[in-house]
Amino acid sequence: MYTCKEVTHLVLEKQVRRLSWRERLGIRIHYLVCDACARFAQQMQFLRQAARRYAERHEVEEQHMALTPGARKRIRDKLRGT
Repeated sequence: MYTCKEVTHLVLEKQVRRLSWRERLGIRIHYLVCDACARFAQQMQFLRQAARRYAERHEVEEQHMALTPGARKRIRDKLRGT
């Protein structure tokens, strides 16, 4: 059975690669006896989802941040010194 340190490492590793079935099974068995690690995994999943939602929303907001033609003209004029 995995230690808490090993489970924590695997939960974080799960973000960058697919775990083997043995690793996934070992983690699930560990969760049966360790509520702290199960809670840590839930918190990491929540943070990943929140970060993904934030990134998606931020991307949409960036698309709507175009300058108006008047603002472009004012900036161009300032850069030219007129």
